Amino acid sequence: QVHLVESGGGSVQPGGSLRLSCAASTYVTNSMGWFRQAPGKEREGVAAIFTGGSSTYYADSAKGRFTISQEKGKNTVYLQMNSLKPGDTGMYYCAADLPLTAFAGDGANYRNWGQGTQVTVSS
Repeated sequence: QVHLVESGGGSVQPGGSLRLSCAASTYVTNSMGWFRQAPGKEREGVAAIFTGGSSTYYADSAKGRFTISQEKGKNTVYLQMNSLKPGDTGMYYCAADLPLTAFAGDGANYRNWGQGTQVTVSS
């Protein structure tokens, strides 16, 4: 069990950038990453990184625009989001200790969500 705290969300115009942070309360041995859920849509995995740092996952919608990185000593993962689009709007939730492959789905089997941080992209 790990406690997760997300931060960094906000409201931006299309084309803007945000950097999300997720701080874990303990050492994470598997993966850390992000899901998001927009109103009226299912939750989806966005990006994840294995704690070894050599493997990452990105949703097709995030590739080329989002970058996930990790600070091992602080048990913190970041999601740099550039060229934001209205379709990126949603509540972003951090997750930890999942296989990387879990982020290709909706995270239905995960139970240790952080509180989420809202990302709103609009004019």
